[in-house]
Amino acid sequence: MSKLTLKDLSKKMADIDFAMLTTKTKLGQLSARPMSNNGEVDFDGDSYYFTWEDSRMTTDIERDKLVGLTFTGSKGLLGKPPIFVSVEGEAELIRDKAAFADHWKKELDHWFKDGIDTPGVTMIMVRATRVHYWDGEDQGELVV
Repeated sequence: MSKLTLKDLSKKMADIDFAMLTTKTKLGQLSARPMSNNGEVDFDGDSYYFTWEDSRMTTDIERDKLVGLTFTGSKGLLGKPPIFVSVEGEAELIRDKAAFADHWKKELDHWFKDGIDTPGVTMIMVRATRVHYWDGEDQGELVV
């Protein structure tokens, strides 16, 4: 078993844009949905996503901040297998427009027509606590 650093893992995740964000519903069921990290692929343990204030995801996080993220990379060069990454973390809902601006990409205007001024927009920050990874050659866990 290999022991990658967070920086090593970030390099392996560099091309991954989408993650599945899993929350726990009020009945204790797991609910996952795809979320774009908006091209912020320099993974340092924190991930940022935008959503709607009145979404079930937001309600789930308000009730239980423990969430999961899963990332799958595309097939590597020379037939190397893709990387799989599972993140356990704590989510925080951010409603500050200055913080939005730090993570906003123009492509988000497709869903949020008024940019950071769109009524009801909320940012989710997931702070990783544990990261598991597999890439066919290495596997391991990082405690962040």
